[in-house]
This record gives sequence, C-alpha cells and structure tokens, in this order.
Amino acid sequence: MPTEGVSSPGLTWLVFATMTVCSWGLYGVFLHTGQMAMGDAVNGRYKAFLFVGLAYLLTAVVGSLIVLAVQGASWSFTAKGMTWSTLAGVAGALGAFGVLLAFGAKGTPSVVMSIVFAGAPIVNAVVAMALHPPAGGLSSLNWQFVAGILLAAVGGCLVTLFRPGS
Repeated sequence: MPTEGVSSPGLTWLVFATMTVCSWGLYGVFLHTGQMAMGDAVNGRYKAFLFVGLAYLLTAVVGSLIVLAVQGASWSFTAKGMTWSTLAGVAGALGAFGVLLAFGAKGTPSVVMSIVFAGAPIVNAVVAMALHPPAGGLSSLNWQFVAGILLAAVGGCLVTLFRPGS
C-alpha cells in the first residue's frame, strides 16, 4: 500500500498485524486438519504442503502481480532485494514444512504452534538486533523488552510441559 504523503500511520498497521495474528493462528489447525483429511497416513502431510504451496502461488504471486500492476509499479528489482526476499520465502516455507514434520512426529497443533509462536519472536528479536543493533548497545534495552523475551520462552515451555492430556 502506498504511504507517500501520510504524516501519521495511525492504527492501520494494527489492523494488518491483527489480520496476520488471526491468519497464522488458524494456520496450524487448518494445516493439521488438511493433513489428516488427505486420508494418507504416510504422505498426507506432503500432500497438504503441496496445497499450501499452491495457495502461496495464488496469494503471493498472483496477488502481488495484480497489486503491482494496479499501483503502476516499476518492474525493476535489485539483486539484494530479490536475494533477501527469496531467503525470506525459503525461511517461511521451511518453517511451514517444519510444522508439518512436527505434526507427523505426533506433535499436536496446540503445542506445536504455541512453541512456534513463542519461539519465533525470540529468534526475530535476536536476529533483528544482530542485523540492526540498538543505538546504545545491549545495555540500552528496556527491562520490559528483556522480560517479554523471557516470558515468551517461559510460555513456550509451560505450554509444552502442561499440554492438554499430558
């Protein structure tokens, strides 16, 4: 979406973030349900992953092409931008594949996705700080940020240790 001429972002970002939370919150349950509904105990997860890929093709490729065309975007791309964006796609696809493999190893959606969503922000924060260090160094981090990281880790552990039916 274009942002030129916008002086204040308002809360539009929060609407999109909430959309993502809802979508990704449903992802594991829908993926597991699709895997089980394939009726193939050996290859059901791979068949489900195939359809995840088709959905990405339709949503990411076709959707982006339409938005870029409507926006009258330039069709030039930088090598660095293409490389990092492709790495992001590979990381996302590997993550989705890891979720399926976890389900195949008898992980349940409630536990697997809780660990993923508790652990991913920790990895994101560490890597983001490594790539873009805070101006004042690590000593400038607010205690609330550090507490949030620790609480995410503790939350992932608690969900795993005290999962339903354990």
